[in-house]
Amino acid sequence: MAVLRSSSEDDVAAIAAIYAHHVLHGTGSFETEPPEVEEMRRRWAELVGRGFPYLVAEDEAGIAGYAYAGPYRTRPAYRETVENSIYLRPDAMGRGLGRRLLDALVSESEARGFRQMVAVVGDSGNVASIRLHEHAGFRLVGALRSVGFKHGRWLDTVLLQRALGAGDASPPIAR
Repeated sequence: MAVLRSSSEDDVAAIAAIYAHHVLHGTGSFETEPPEVEEMRRRWAELVGRGFPYLVAEDEAGIAGYAYAGPYRTRPAYRETVENSIYLRPDAMGRGLGRRLLDALVSESEARGFRQMVAVVGDSGNVASIRLHEHAGFRLVGALRSVGFKHGRWLDTVLLQRALGAGDASPPIAR
């Protein structure tokens, strides 16, 4: 069984390899060229340095997947809302690992005082990701039709959202 833990800089090369596969072969990311390891390291350091959770799942073969929360938008009024990302190694899919990572990410985000989590799922045909989020308490809030073009076709983004902690029941705690 995979162990979940906070990521470290030593994990970035494996994270980059997992992401590269999804960029090249999937529609969950709208990037069309995989970022180099150094760019992934920069992104990782930016998020971790700002106090966002960044988790990995490690099994006997190495890093099996990762999940992180980052800013939903950059304007100050959005500071209590995070956007999540989850990617798995292809051979690690379908074993419940995505759900474990998402549940842990939600818990870590709540512990850090965030109040809303948004999932921006690439491709309305990405039913596995949509169902994963729904089973973790996210609700479908909308879709943006044909906003990306990749692999020769137009792609939607599906928006899902869930409250964290007290959600909008009280004002945020000053950071």
